[in-house]
Amino acid sequence: MSATTIPASYGLANLPRYTSYPTAPHFGALEEAEYRGWLAGIAPDDRLSLYVHIPFCQALCWYCGCHTAVTRNAGRIARYGAALRQEAALLAGALPPHAGVAALHLGGGTPSTLGAAGLRALFAALRASFGFRPGAEIAVELDPRLLDAAIVEALAEAGVTRVSLGVQDIAAAVQQRIGRPQPEDCVAAAVGLLRGAGIRAINLDLMYGLPGQTRAHVAASARFATALRADRIAVFGYAHVPWMKPQQAAIKVAELPGAQERLRQAETAEETLAADGYQAIGLDHYARPEDPLAVAARAGTLRRNFQGYTTDDAPVLLGLGASAIGAVTTATRAGYAQNEPDERRYVAAVERGELPVRRGRLLTEEDRLRRRCIEQVMCGFALDLEALPPPLLAAAQPALERLAADGVVRLEPGRLQVTRAGERHARHVAACFDAYLGQGSGRHSLAV
Repeated sequence: MSATTIPASYGLANLPRYTSYPTAPHFGALEEAEYRGWLAGIAPDDRLSLYVHIPFCQALCWYCGCHTAVTRNAGRIARYGAALRQEAALLAGALPPHAGVAALHLGGGTPSTLGAAGLRALFAALRASFGFRPGAEIAVELDPRLLDAAIVEALAEAGVTRVSLGVQDIAAAVQQRIGRPQPEDCVAAAVGLLRGAGIRAINLDLMYGLPGQTRAHVAASARFATALRADRIAVFGYAHVPWMKPQQAAIKVAELPGAQERLRQAETAEETLAADGYQAIGLDHYARPEDPLAVAARAGTLRRNFQGYTTDDAPVLLGLGASAIGAVTTATRAGYAQNEPDERRYVAAVERGELPVRRGRLLTEEDRLRRRCIEQVMCGFALDLEALPPPLLAAAQPALERLAADGVVRLEPGRLQVTRAGERHARHVAACFDAYLGQGSGRHSLAV
């Protein structure tokens, strides 16, 4: 059974991306004192992972679903950079002794809006506050259009090991429809600058389901990415959520591909990348076979967090910056903590000496078990059913049997296996173990 013979209704469902469980719409209020209690429970041998959010862009891309703000105000950017450095010191002061940082990810927005000096100051502050382990991965998301030699030099000096560049689609007609003009030469030049500075691990991010986009566009963009020999290529489905991101109203709904066309575009990307030797990773990532992500997928150690698929298995993820989300797992508790999303209120809280946490979720034992089920489905497309408590399995069984009838999964004795045709519909399988789906007011993007 090919993926396109699975009923079309699967592509029309709206489901979470399951980068966490419970998902962010089910977070509630979280007080600073409670969060400090979580941090105090970190053990000396616990490794840290850091996510730092820089929300600024010089222009707004219409498709974007990230927490961003458009500004060129140098004073505003500098004040935010100072707040990040102060938050790092506040967090470090709340932590007991620990094993240091194993992974750092700068996201946005566009981190390079801090400028070369701002980036140097931030990296220095993070190293001084937390300490980095030898071999720590340091990754940064960048806009190729805003990259120059000074920024690249600052990144190389800071020890950056991996960079993700947003490409989306190389066709000028598609770029015009999403408000992001970006010539191919611009991306190629950025890759050359980075590799010339010794930053050799390059990720390229593509999208399907964009307005006016065709399978030919998707294939051409994938071939462009492989020609640049990217180590990893992400192919994300465009999420049209104008109720959350008003700028998406600029995109003409009539020009968006339908559910079946979206699925075929995703299949086209996978076929094109596989033909050039890239290994499929989970739902939407591809990597060269020697890349650590591909190695982890083959070894069964692939993980999933707020940045998507990852090799990062640190038990503590600290989120710094407006809207940043962290996750803490200790011997006694597990929970998510999200910072104040409003940039100005975030800065004001930090300047008052407060940890700017505002929302979160303490996980129950059942939450933790369901989270493990969902992560195993999303990362490995399989699940040991014998390990599940009978009540949990019984609750999921009717939905799983419907998926089995439609060819999405095979239910073997004591085991669930997502079929090859069903892998792109793994969010439907994960949803069988989501006890909160349909509760509250959260709305989600299309499942394909």
